[in-house]
Amino acid sequence: MGDTDMTSLNGHGEGPQMNDDTTASESIYHEDSEPSVIEETIAQLKVRRGLLPTGCCYDDRMKLHMNADFSPNTHHPEDPRRIHEIFKAFKKMGLVYTGPESELPRIMKDCPTKYMWRIPARPATREEICLAHSPDHLAWVESLDTISTAELRELTRRFDQGRESLYVGSMSYPAALLSVGGAIETCKSVVTGQVKNAFAVIRPPGHHAEFDQPMGFCFFNNVPVAIRVCQQDYPDQCRKVLILDWDVHHGNGTQNIFYEDPNVLYISIHVYQNGMFYPGKPPNPMTPDGGIEHCGTGQGLGKNINIGWHDQGMGDGEYMAAFQKIVMPIAKEFNPDLVVISAGFDAADGDELGGCFVTPACYAHMTHMLMSLADGKVAVCLEGGYNLRAISSSAVAVARTLMGEPPPKLALPKINKEAARTLAKVQAYHAPYWECMRPGVVDVPDVQSLNADRLHDVIRNAQRQVMQSKYGMIPLYIQRELISKSFENQVLVTPNLHNAQKILVILHDPPQLLAQVDVAETTVDAHNTWVVDGVMEYIGWAVGQNFGVMDINVPAYVTHEEDIDAFTPEFNEKEIQEQIQSLICYLWDNFLQLYETNEIILLGVGNAYLGVKVLLINRDCKDKISGIVNFVTGNLRPVKSDVDNELSSWYKDNSRVYVAGDHACWSDPDLTRKVHKRRFGSVVRSKMVGLNHMMQEHAEEAHEWIMKRVTSHPDGDTTEEDNP
Repeated sequence: MGDTDMTSLNGHGEGPQMNDDTTASESIYHEDSEPSVIEETIAQLKVRRGLLPTGCCYDDRMKLHMNADFSPNTHHPEDPRRIHEIFKAFKKMGLVYTGPESELPRIMKDCPTKYMWRIPARPATREEICLAHSPDHLAWVESLDTISTAELRELTRRFDQGRESLYVGSMSYPAALLSVGGAIETCKSVVTGQVKNAFAVIRPPGHHAEFDQPMGFCFFNNVPVAIRVCQQDYPDQCRKVLILDWDVHHGNGTQNIFYEDPNVLYISIHVYQNGMFYPGKPPNPMTPDGGIEHCGTGQGLGKNINIGWHDQGMGDGEYMAAFQKIVMPIAKEFNPDLVVISAGFDAADGDELGGCFVTPACYAHMTHMLMSLADGKVAVCLEGGYNLRAISSSAVAVARTLMGEPPPKLALPKINKEAARTLAKVQAYHAPYWECMRPGVVDVPDVQSLNADRLHDVIRNAQRQVMQSKYGMIPLYIQRELISKSFENQVLVTPNLHNAQKILVILHDPPQLLAQVDVAETTVDAHNTWVVDGVMEYIGWAVGQNFGVMDINVPAYVTHEEDIDAFTPEFNEKEIQEQIQSLICYLWDNFLQLYETNEIILLGVGNAYLGVKVLLINRDCKDKISGIVNFVTGNLRPVKSDVDNELSSWYKDNSRVYVAGDHACWSDPDLTRKVHKRRFGSVVRSKMVGLNHMMQEHAEEAHEWIMKRVTSHPDGDTTEEDNP
């Protein structure tokens, strides 16, 4: 299409009429303003005070991109009112000038930063768009201008059902050209110093649009086109660019366009849900998506950073932590010439599509931090955001910050634990590429080359030696191929277990490690580290009462030789449940079930008490079990069987389940009532917090309860025979 005249955008020789939103009387920097006045004012600013205004790009004609399907219930989240409401809010808050045009020269001279200067949008050229898109893709979008309404409706229905998630209309093409052109002019104005920073209130959005296809409400990818134009036209002023994408959806198109570019750092903060959240995991596994493992390739390796939340529901705490721990350290090390914010506001509190809780104050703080980069050259380009009130208040907060207002006070809630783990993983993953990410991160391949052992393996071996020395306990060999390696030395038993008249089977988490880190070196010394193991006291007591003991240590993660992750979450139930089930059922079938005693006590400690539930559901073992004691700080596990209708009642009558005093089940009366139902066992609220404190606090009580459950052979006499 080339350089298109503003009056012929609809392709039929007559342009859409401008309404009151784009009259010259409302703009400070407008195409009708006299260039001499603008140039003189800018020169005076640079010389007299070095102050520049904030720019604002808005054009009412971008609202003409509308859904061609006018059937009932066709309302679409990407509503034309999105940009209208934002600009209306700017005017209402006095951020753009709405007074007499005759006052413009005086205001520009005396109060140059009081209002945002208007940056006119114009259609992007064919050459500009092809800097980030294929000619075929451009031709396809252009063809929308010529097809019938019926064809547009059919396209919309087909796209809306697929991964494209797109609607088309007769004015989609000219509106898309204006959206890209607005982004270009906004970025160019910032790069050349016409404004200190700027906000482009544009639509349709762009960050999902791929090099060769539209997607996710997007036709052309506004930000990449604008950046490529600036890098081409101003190579000395705009060599390195940071794109910070805080839209709740991953900007797949932006990532893919710059995936091999060493001069563009793309950081996206988005909901990922293990690839299930839109845009989802691509059908082609070779296509980069929003996972942590996609970090660029070739010369662009390390220049693509995905902070993908495990779920919706993230808010100010998580986003500020992401900025403080990942975004700002890496951004400062990158040292960009320009910062472009792909500002989707669908993570805002109130946006049902995003399902997150980021407040306007948080958006202001994130903007303020980014303004410390690139000498303050920040261009904000609107992406998503579908709650009109939320998008308007968030955009106003960002605009005010760009104009120099300090961000409002922000009270940060505690960060979600899974989100904290996500940030730790991102740090570890990008440590090879960024110096600022390396403190505190272990280079696992390097450590493994030194014949190092995982500490949990070392601790278990030490425990084995202690228990063998004190109680004569020995490892039980697991003759099952899939679990023998994983649980080598993890199951220890007392001698003559098979002849014991009463048996204590303990399923427990590994010992807790407490360490004081050297804050300067981020190292941990052995003399500043403690191993806390509350299970040892119970083993000593049980041996003293002539119990046979089977001690089952359930590691939080089964180590594989090929593992190179420096950080692994404490306990992943999905990954380890199969191992626990195989192990506990193997031990029951081959050992415990065969012993003559019917007085077996199960003791479940921590996440490992999952094994208690698994055993009760998968084996008919009630007749041989005298009682169950559990200590719980995490998930409360219901015991219920579709085959044995009496199992839940039996569990209630024969268990004592100590639950930490700070457990979530005590925070809500409905939850509290629920956990007292029989399938959760006989639940007791502990006043203590933490497994080891709980086990110590309730030791005497638990011992007494256990002894009441075993009625025969109070002295626990056993005969001397071979070891199992």
